[in-house]
Amino acid sequence: MGLLELLARWPVLRQLKEGDVTGLRETAMSERSQRLEPRTAQAEKTVKSICPYCAVGCGQDVYVKDGRILDIEGDPDSPISRGRLCPKGAATFQLVTGSHRIQEVLYRRPGGTEWEVIPLEQAMDMVAERVKRTRDTTWEEHDVNGLQVKRTLGIAHLGGATLDNEENYLIKKLFTALGIVQIENQARI
Repeated sequence: MGLLELLARWPVLRQLKEGDVTGLRETAMSERSQRLEPRTAQAEKTVKSICPYCAVGCGQDVYVKDGRILDIEGDPDSPISRGRLCPKGAATFQLVTGSHRIQEVLYRRPGGTEWEVIPLEQAMDMVAERVKRTRDTTWEEHDVNGLQVKRTLGIAHLGGATLDNEENYLIKKLFTALGIVQIENQARI
């Protein structure tokens, strides 16, 4: 390819030659950019959904092909969000499809410097044992005034932004049943 041919492919020169001073027409496009299409164009169906992150209930369009999610965008038909999503809602696609997500349980022993992989069942047993031990050692039947409280102040919970409404509902039910009263969620703060 000669120098003149190379220069002729340069977008700025094409814009000047074609009179496209704003660079908004074909002169600003490369061969690759002319072939590009949105991920949603390949979808076989669009499933209406609700963002899982907070109580607002923003609508989402989930684009699916071959049983796999291609993209998740705001639903323009939603009377609540009218196609808009907050940063958490806009990241839902990465939440459900991200290959960077850790898929195994990592544990670092007290005083340890390295993470080790342990089976999920072992991790669940460890958590359950520690919750039970803490609850048993900090249980209060009555407060300082003699009122029956049946609670523990030795365990508290602060939910994170990636917990959805259903997870928060179940956590609240479980922790209340255990007598835990210090329950809060970051999404509400």
